[in-house]
Amino acid sequence: MIPEGSNEVSATVRAVLRDVLGLSADRVAAFHDQTPLFGALPELDSMAVAGVLTELEDRLGIVIEDDEVDGEMLETFGALKAFAVGKALV
Repeated sequence: MIPEGSNEVSATVRAVLRDVLGLSADRVAAFHDQTPLFGALPELDSMAVAGVLTELEDRLGIVIEDDEVDGEMLETFGALKAFAVGKALV
């Protein structure tokens, strides 16, 4: 079962990746759960990670603690989306 509101959170994650990383809307729209992010997207370097997380906090009204950030969370689009859904809809 998909939590109510998860589609909105997913759209927000896509918008943040598009805006912060300067990716085209078409490219981000093609992301699926297994699309690799950190290490695969040259635009997503360590500085960009900070921007993405800050923007997610602002747009979703969440707080991301330092100890919650790890490589697995940023490994794929699906992992980042699941993290954001878990934070925003709890």
